[in-house]
Amino acid sequence: MKISARTAAPVAALVLAGLTATACAPQTSDNSADKDEKSGTLRVWLFQEVGNKPKEKVVDAAVDAFEKKHEGTKVEIEYIPVETRAQRVKAAFNDPKSAPDLIEYGNTDTAGYVKDGGLADVSTEFAAWDEAKDTDPAAKQSVTVDGKVYGAPLFVGVRALYYRTDVFADLGIQPPKSQAELVSTARKIHKKKPGLYGLAVGGAYTYGAMPFIWAHGGELADASGSTYKAAINSEKARKGIEAYTSLFGDTNCPAAKCAAMGGNATVTAFASGKAAMAIGGDFSHAAVEAGSVKGKYAVVPLPGVTEGSIAPAFAGGNNIGVLKSSAHRTLAVGLMKELTGKATQAKMFDAMGFLPTYKDVRDDAAKREPFVAPFVETLGAGARFVPASPAWGQIDSSLILPTMFQEIVSGRKDVAAASDAAAKKMDAAFADAG
Repeated sequence: MKISARTAAPVAALVLAGLTATACAPQTSDNSADKDEKSGTLRVWLFQEVGNKPKEKVVDAAVDAFEKKHEGTKVEIEYIPVETRAQRVKAAFNDPKSAPDLIEYGNTDTAGYVKDGGLADVSTEFAAWDEAKDTDPAAKQSVTVDGKVYGAPLFVGVRALYYRTDVFADLGIQPPKSQAELVSTARKIHKKKPGLYGLAVGGAYTYGAMPFIWAHGGELADASGSTYKAAINSEKARKGIEAYTSLFGDTNCPAAKCAAMGGNATVTAFASGKAAMAIGGDFSHAAVEAGSVKGKYAVVPLPGVTEGSIAPAFAGGNNIGVLKSSAHRTLAVGLMKELTGKATQAKMFDAMGFLPTYKDVRDDAAKREPFVAPFVETLGAGARFVPASPAWGQIDSSLILPTMFQEIVSGRKDVAAASDAAAKKMDAAFADAG
C-alpha cells in the first residue's frame, strides 16, 4: 500500500544521534537501476521522532521548494519507526521494485549498507556541490567508505560535560580542565555529598567511554586499506580504558549501580538530580531541561589529558542516502541536497535541536542558542568516528566494548585481559565482514 505524500507512520521512536544499533541486510546482487527518469514520484523514508511535527514542517518546506523547481515531480515522505528500520531497509535492498529512492540512516550504518549494495555512490555529485565544501570533516567521514561518498550528512551529534552549577558553587570548585582533574573532582564531590554520583558513568556507555581512549592516543582499530585490526588492547588504549573504569567504585559511581548503565541512564541520573556531572550530547539538552536540574547546570567540553585540552568526541548523527536501485537518480540526488542543504539544516536545528553539519551554519546556531557553544567547540577540536567497516554493527550490537568495561569494573578481569578478549572478538567480526 502506498503512503500518501508526507504522511507520518504511526509509532514514535527517538533517534539518539549515533546510538542506533546496526542490523545489516544480507549482501545483495547488483541492483542498480537501468534508467534515470526526470519526472515522476520520489519516495523517501525518514525516521519518526518522538515529537515529529516540527520535523515534518521543515521537511514539507524543503519538499515544496524541490517540487516547484521540478515540474512533474512529486515527493512522498514516509516516517518509519526506528526500531523496525532494519527489517524495512533489508527488504528494500532485496526488492528494488518496492524500495524508496532515498532513506535516512544512522551514520554508523554506512559501511554495512554499502557492503549490502544498497546505497548509490554520489561522490561526483557531492564534490561538485558548492555547499559541501563547508561540511564538517567528521560528518563527511560518516558518509565515506573506501574514499567514495554514499550520501550527505543530515545532522551531527557530539557529547560534552554537563555539570551542576549549584553543587560546584556550594563546594567552591571549578569545572575540571583535565581528565585527571575530572576524576579527582568527581571523587571530591561524592565524598562531600555521598548522595550524589560525582560523575555518572555507565559500563554500557560505549560512546561516553570512547573520548577517554582517544584522549590517551588510543584507537578502536587500525586501518590497512579497507581492512581493520583491533587496537583496543594497545598500550595507549589501555590507559584510556583505565582512566574511564577508574570512575567506577564506591568513591564515585558504585559498580553495582553503574556497571549496567548506558548513556540514557547516565543522562537521566543527572537530569533527576542524582549526579553532579554527566557526559551528555547536544541531543540530551531537552531531557535535562525537563528534569529537576533545570536552571542549575552548565556545559563545558569534556577535558582531555593535557590541561586545557578537549577530549575527542564521537561524531554521531544521521545521513540521507540515495538507493542504488532508484530509477530517478538525478532527481533523488537533487532532493538529497535539498533535504540536507544549509537552509534546511538551519531550520531543522531551530525545530529539533539537531546540530548542523556545516561549520558556518553551526556557528550561527551557536550565536543564537548559547547552549550549543560547548558542542561546537568540541567539534572544532576534532571529533572522531568509528571504523568504517560493516563489522562495526556487529561489534556494537554484540556489546563487545560494554562487556570489556563491565568485566573490568566487576573485577572479573584486569584491563589487559579484558581488552585482549575484546580485541579478539573485534578481529573475528572484522574477518567475518571481509
